[in-house]
Amino acid sequence: MVTGELFSVNIGSCSELHYVDTGMFDTAEYGAVYLLTGERIAIIDTGIGKRPELILDALETLGYQPADVDVIAPTHVHLDHAGGAGQLANACPNATVYVHEQGARHLIDPERLIAGTKAAVGDQWEYYGDIVPVPADRVEKCADGDVIDLGNHELRIHHMPGHAPHQVIFDDPANDAVFTADAAGIYVPGLDRVRETSPPPDFDLERCLEDVDRIVELDPEVLCYAHFGPARTTDRLSAYQTVLSEWVASVQRRRSRLGNDAAVIASFVEEQSIDDQWGTAKAAGETKMNVRGVFQYLDDR
Repeated sequence: MVTGELFSVNIGSCSELHYVDTGMFDTAEYGAVYLLTGERIAIIDTGIGKRPELILDALETLGYQPADVDVIAPTHVHLDHAGGAGQLANACPNATVYVHEQGARHLIDPERLIAGTKAAVGDQWEYYGDIVPVPADRVEKCADGDVIDLGNHELRIHHMPGHAPHQVIFDDPANDAVFTADAAGIYVPGLDRVRETSPPPDFDLERCLEDVDRIVELDPEVLCYAHFGPARTTDRLSAYQTVLSEWVASVQRRRSRLGNDAAVIASFVEEQSIDDQWGTAKAAGETKMNVRGVFQYLDDR
């Protein structure tokens, strides 16, 4: 895949749905932004605020202008999902930014969010773009059970706090698809499998497993992963519950054995095998972040 390349989602019952590979962290097949182009146009997730023109160019390719966009909907305010919200709001003057009520203040005043992200991602911060505030009068706070009306589509909002207290997923019944945020893990198309995501400071294993159960109850045909791309649901949700539980258990066992957090992180970085897909820098950064998230979960528990 090529950064900025636009794809149609043509599996299952999906129509009027597309996604852009944003080249997030200079890594192919890691960060997707979705464009739902029905009677009302929605951008779902926004990337890290770097090269927002890729999203706008994709809209133009589909025959739309920024002024045609009605909805900008980050699934949560982690900056790999919401970092481009301010820039896109500025470019799309008629769009309302929908975000969970617990995350709204961080889009309006992102100073604390930026500081927290820097602490969580470490060296990966160099890949982020300019984080621009979203004007308060452009933000619509939403909660579990709310619906974003897109005419011939709707985005039904389900609060999924295991990964972060401000995370939601969007259920699009017309497409029988769910935009998973990080609630269903990270899908690696090149390996056709899901991987863990457990970043600090809010990762909570039990709540994450409950979130997956709730997606199972929705029974979608298609999962639209922000990381990365659409896939048929099949057994991916149950597989993710196993992956996540085993991941936390492995970090806990190794921490008990080595007794040194730095040594635990180094050992997992040395063993990771995702660099063939993501490159060495991103694979190492992702591993470090996920281990630190499990540490914090274990300490808080």
